[in-house]
Amino acid sequence: MFLWDKPAGLRVFGHTLEAARNSKVLAMNQGLYNGFLAAGLIWGLSLGDAGRPVTLFFLACVIVAGVFGGLTANRKILLVQALPAVIAMLLVVI
Repeated sequence: MFLWDKPAGLRVFGHTLEAARNSKVLAMNQGLYNGFLAAGLIWGLSLGDAGRPVTLFFLACVIVAGVFGGLTANRKILLVQALPAVIAMLLVVI
């Protein structure tokens, strides 16, 4: 969200400066969305056992978004977003 058009963001996402500038608003929206998912996960974890359904819901949201991104944008998203969420979900359930 904040590094999208900076050297680190360009390197991580493989964009040119021009492409990053043209898509910055979309990236900010995505960053805000991810921030809300993180807040939901922190909220669920902060509730302990009572927050398990909340945590599972937000992990499911991350998985769905990761699968969608992997199918529509870049398959790498499956590994960097969906797979860690699946692993986290398994750890929460166990």
